[in-house]
Amino acid sequence: MVTQSNHPDDPQEAHFHDAKPFAVQAQGHDFQFIPAGKDRLDALTELIGSARKTIAMCFYIFAEDDAGMRVRDALVDAAKRGVDVHLIIDGFGAEASGKFFERLVAVGGRYDVFSAKWGLRYLIRNHQKMVIVDRDKAMIGGFNVEQSYFDPPESNGWHDLGLIVSGEAVDLLGKWFGELEDWAARPNAQLRAIRSKVRTWDGGQGPVRLLIGGPTERLSSWASCVGRDLARGKRLDMVMAYFSPSTRLTRRIGELASRGNARLIMAGKSDNAATLGATRSLYHYLLKHGAEIYEFAPCKLHMKLIVIDDAVYVGSANFDMRSLFINLELMLRIEDQGLADKMRDFISQHVEASDEITPASHRKNATLWNRIRWNLSWFLVGVLDYTVSRRLNLGL
Repeated sequence: MVTQSNHPDDPQEAHFHDAKPFAVQAQGHDFQFIPAGKDRLDALTELIGSARKTIAMCFYIFAEDDAGMRVRDALVDAAKRGVDVHLIIDGFGAEASGKFFERLVAVGGRYDVFSAKWGLRYLIRNHQKMVIVDRDKAMIGGFNVEQSYFDPPESNGWHDLGLIVSGEAVDLLGKWFGELEDWAARPNAQLRAIRSKVRTWDGGQGPVRLLIGGPTERLSSWASCVGRDLARGKRLDMVMAYFSPSTRLTRRIGELASRGNARLIMAGKSDNAATLGATRSLYHYLLKHGAEIYEFAPCKLHMKLIVIDDAVYVGSANFDMRSLFINLELMLRIEDQGLADKMRDFISQHVEASDEITPASHRKNATLWNRIRWNLSWFLVGVLDYTVSRRLNLGL
């Protein structure tokens, strides 16, 4: 076990290193997983550089920093080659301005802003991350286009995971991007239109499915599918940046832990302390039902990875109220025993770099004042956007 420390030169923190990229073939697809930030940025720009016909790209955050300029310039070069480039960024999360993308537009590229407007639509964020090249290969994950998402653990970069996929799932991603493209291009697009797209989305029924999350009257394909898997599952392994699900889903995890095994690796560091408090508010219940809980210590955690029995979930969604029921999210679900075993081995590599949360250690930390702050945090991060709740650290 690695003991958490805030000292950047702590040898125990320095012991952790991002894993090298690894490839797995499963269910007729090629999957390349990319844990290290530098490798992800290189892979992203190389993927853009390989495009010959089309690039369809969507990100929640796109910053005007070194990483943002490198990715933008790769898109500009692609457009100069005659590639049809279309970028969608979120109007709330992305700080990059129209001026920043003038070079892209000048050479024929397009970009749209998923606009947050007052009213119910204002609550929705396009939290998805995807790049589709030539409808042949795609990259998804939890990371954004901002330098901190590519910095290494020793620089307190975000620890995350990228996935490059080839196979039929790319067609599903392309189809979903077309739905986003249709909605984002409409200046007066209504909330009910995006609700309809999420509600009627068909991401397949086979071993590889593209699940979409978003605001619907009923549960989205992402929320309903993961809920069913938890209800009948016997083994759960999860690495999750933001974890504050509904009471119903928390109980399903507790029930799974009681009848099988549940191993949860949560964030021990974040730039949003309210999310840490929200997660800790659920520890007592989960520990009581036998869940193993760890907090990742080396740096900020941003990964979204879930393995339930033989099903692997990877994509943009956190396991919190906003990602489950409000934000637009995408999660690839791959049901394959070999892949599930490989990803459990990958998750195991994080245990030694984490602090174990035991019933005794949690009782010691769960003072009345902390419990009040944790419960308030759970409410706030369930209602407010991450960038808003980030300012409300509540002394945590």
